[in-house]
Parts: sequence; C-alpha cells; structure tokens
Amino acid sequence: MALAERLPDDMSRAEDRREDDVVLGDDWVAPDATVEKELRESRARRGLFSLNRSPLTRKIITFNLITLNVLVAGILFLNSSRDTLAIQRANAAQSEAELIADVFEAQLPRAAPVNMATGDGIDVAATVEGLDLRDGTRLLVFDSQVFLVGEATGDAPAQAGTGAGQPAEQPTVISDFLAAIWQSVSGVFSMLAGDEPLGAEDRLRRLIEAGDPNATQVVQSSAQSGETLFTALSPIRQGAAVVGWVGVISPAAEIDIAVRLERERVLQVFVIATLVSIGLSLVLASTIAHPISDLAEAAELGRERNRSRGATGRIRIPDLTARPDEIGRLSGALRGMVAALYDRIDGNEQFAADVAHEIKNPLASLRSAVGSLRMVKKEEHREKLLDVIEHDVRRLDRLVSDISNASRLDSELVKEEEQEFNLLEMIDNLAQFLGVDAKRKGIEFITDLPPRPIMIHGLEARLAQVFVNLITNAVSFCEDGDAIRVWARRRENRVLVVVEDTGPGIPDQSLTKIFKRFYSHRPETDFGNNSGLGLAISKQIVEAHGGVIWAENIRPTEADVTSEPLGARFVVGLPL
Repeated sequence: MALAERLPDDMSRAEDRREDDVVLGDDWVAPDATVEKELRESRARRGLFSLNRSPLTRKIITFNLITLNVLVAGILFLNSSRDTLAIQRANAAQSEAELIADVFEAQLPRAAPVNMATGDGIDVAATVEGLDLRDGTRLLVFDSQVFLVGEATGDAPAQAGTGAGQPAEQPTVISDFLAAIWQSVSGVFSMLAGDEPLGAEDRLRRLIEAGDPNATQVVQSSAQSGETLFTALSPIRQGAAVVGWVGVISPAAEIDIAVRLERERVLQVFVIATLVSIGLSLVLASTIAHPISDLAEAAELGRERNRSRGATGRIRIPDLTARPDEIGRLSGALRGMVAALYDRIDGNEQFAADVAHEIKNPLASLRSAVGSLRMVKKEEHREKLLDVIEHDVRRLDRLVSDISNASRLDSELVKEEEQEFNLLEMIDNLAQFLGVDAKRKGIEFITDLPPRPIMIHGLEARLAQVFVNLITNAVSFCEDGDAIRVWARRRENRVLVVVEDTGPGIPDQSLTKIFKRFYSHRPETDFGNNSGLGLAISKQIVEAHGGVIWAENIRPTEADVTSEPLGARFVVGLPL
C-alpha cells in the first residue's frame, strides 16, 4: 500500500515559464544545423529589409507610423502658443486703432458739422501724415459714407520692448516645403470655387457694413502670400454721432516666424522619430516575422515532400524553444506535434509488425493442422486436429477483434467528448457487477471507497474499460479462497484507484513487459485465450487522461524484495 501511494512526479509536474526577458532582433534563432538545407537557403536570401516578402513586417511598420503621425498631428493641432501670440497681437492692433481714432476725435469741433471727405472741421491728410506708424502697418480712414478719405503706410522701425520686434529668421526647410504644398493645393481649390481675393479697402468696407458701427472690431486674415494679418476697425465719434472709421491693417510676421520655427522643431523631431520607429519596427519584425516565417517554411517543406513523395528524411522544425516568449512556445509545440506524429508513425509500423507476427502463429498452426488432417486416418486423431483448428480460429477471431479495437482507440479518444462524472460511483457499479463472477469462483471481493464522491473530467466509458480489464484479470488469476480488493483514495490534486489480489503475483521479469502489446504471461492451459492487448489498451487510455498506471507485487515486507509475493497490485493515478 505504501508503494501504491507514491505517485510519479509526472502527475504534479508544472511547466516553467520565463516571462521576465525581452528579446530584440534575431538574438534567438535556430542554429543552421537544426534546419533543412532549403530553409538555410531561404534565410540567406532574406535580409533585414525584405518588406516585399513579409506582410507582417509591413503591418508593424505601418501601425507604428500611424501612431506616431497621430501623436505629431495632435501636438501641432493642440499647440496653444500661436493662440496666445495671436491674442496679444489682436489686443495690440485694437489699442492702436482706438488710439488713432482718439487722435482724430481730439481734433474735431464740438458743435460744428464735420465732413471728412471735403475737409470741413478736420484736415484728414495732415492728421494722417503726423502719425508715426510701425513698419508694414497700413492705415485707412473712411468717412460716414464709407468712402476712403485718407491712407498711409508706416515705415518706422519697431521699438524695443513693445512686443512688435521680429525674432531672428532661421531656415525652416520642412515647414516651407509643407507650406508650399498647402498653398498650391488651397490655390487650386480657390480657383475651382471662383473666389476672388479681396483688397484691404474692400475688406474694411465689408467689416463696416456687417459689424456694429459703434464698436471696435478686430479680425484675423491671411494675405495672398500666406502672411497673417490683423485688421482693427474703430469708429471716429463726434459726440454720439459716428463721422468716420479708422482701419489699421497690421502684419504679424513675428507670429508666423515663431510658429514656423516651433513647427520646424516639431517636424524635425518627427523625422528623427520616424527613422527610429522604422528601425525599431524592422528589428521587432525580424524578431517576430522571421522566426514565424522559418516555422511556416519548415511546415511547407514537409507538405511539399508529402506531395512529391520523392524526398526522404524527417522534417525538422527550427528549435526556438530558448526564446522566452510565445514564439518559443509555438516552436516547442510544433516540434512536439511533429515528434508525436513520427512516434505515432513508428508506433503504427511496430504495431503492424507485431500484428503480422501474432497472426502468423495461429496461421502456422492452422496450416499444420490442415496438412495433417489430410494424412491422418484415425478418427480420434482427426477430432484432435479439428479441435486445434477450432481453437486457432477462435484465437484469430479474438485477436482480430482486439486489434481492431486497439487500432480505433486513438481516433476514438480524440473524437469523444469528455464529461464530468463521479469516479467512485462508476467503480462501485463495476464492482457490484463483476463481484458476482468472482464470488461464483469462491473469490472474496472487497471494495473500500471513500464516502464522499470524487468528480473527475474524462471519458467515463473508456475509464470503465480500464477497471473492467484490471478486475477481470485479477479474477482470472485467482482461485477458490483468494481475495480481490478494490480501493480508492484522494491525494491532493490526484486520485488513486488500486486493484489488488492474493493470486500468484507477477514474475519480476514481467513487471516491465506486461503493458506491452501482445505480451501475455499466463498458464499453458490458458494459452491462446488472451491477445495480450488488454493492459496495453488500459495504459493508453489512462495516459490519454493525463494519468499513470503501474503494477507491483504485494510482499510481506518491503525490506525483503526477494520474498515470495502475496499477490499483485495495479495502481491507476488520475489527475483531478
């Protein structure tokens, strides 16, 4: 019983996963010695920049660049420095227009009528000439009938500390290039729309007609050259009456230069980030796309070889299991699948050879018996030969049936759906049914099952087949007066089910062979009544459920392994 509860480590072994490393580039590549010649040639043709043959590489680069473009566009769009400068410049233009309007109002008579067009009450030309306008600033004066009565353009340099000084001009290649493209595109659309550019005088007239004549107005616009302009319009009042308007058009080159310089720096960083992103994307793609390409090409080589059937040798999947990521897991899984496939092929070949060998024995006996039957003349000899023939035919029928069941077992284990069921209830039902045959032979049948149910996930019918084989084997080896005990225990994450008997036990040399196909150790009187596949099928079913099965002898003391066995014990361990 002590041996029965020592389950191998395979039941509780957990696969270690390395998740703390980061792999860049082709640091983890299968050695050339472990891959096919065709795959090595494909690697030689493939370079780091093989974008035309790697859709995954193109997708990685595209998605990274899209993210970077969205980020840069957001920075350019959400930048508030231009808005701050524009507000300051608009306030300055408004103050300048109101100040000039105050100059005109100070010269107006208080009660006499004023006509700015004829010069009655005020000399517009002299007043305009006396104003000191900043360089580039344009002044337009309108009378009450919205006629232009005075105009001047400033040529005085900007004063330090006024905020009107322009920053030093620096080259902005990228911004100028993009601005030229934008102006060309917008110019084409403007021509298609038929929009005619308005002059300064027309813009001010529209502003006077559309706006509040008693309020100062400031608008921002762009010249044909793309330069930013701030237009301020302020009324000239004589008392409560509006006798004219002062329009000031002020260029904001300093804002354009500052914004262009800032945009140029952002775009320069964007270009550098784009190059870095492409480089890192290529490295990342080589880490992902190239190994996956190697695995796909290795699988495709195997498919082509199967189609042509001209090449020989086994297909070798690249060994990338050293990679601590999903590609390493994929490589290990594919290698395991290929290894399992070849093991299955080898097993089928060995199974076919064993079947041929096992079938030859009864066929040889039949051939000999039929040949002898033609020569013997005594009736008693003929009866013995007929008995031999009948026995061999039954043996062949049993052998073919067991072989058919064994050959279908793999596919049936894959197709059948696993379900949760009570293992103890199933064992108890089998024990009640099979215990009847044991008691007929004078064998004591004992069951020792826990009171609480043990639920497992698996194929109930297949596991029932395992315990039927074990119990019927125990019954067949026991005689009158022997005993069979079936017991189960739960051990942490597994359950042990044991079938033990007080029969002759198992020879030591057979302990490692009894689970092999077609191996049978039975008395000569029972020769030919068993195919030797029962325990092999049981082992296959248990292992398909992730469990283990083994056999051992029951001895009076564990210290003396040479003592005569008191019986045999079969142990089945299943995971919960």
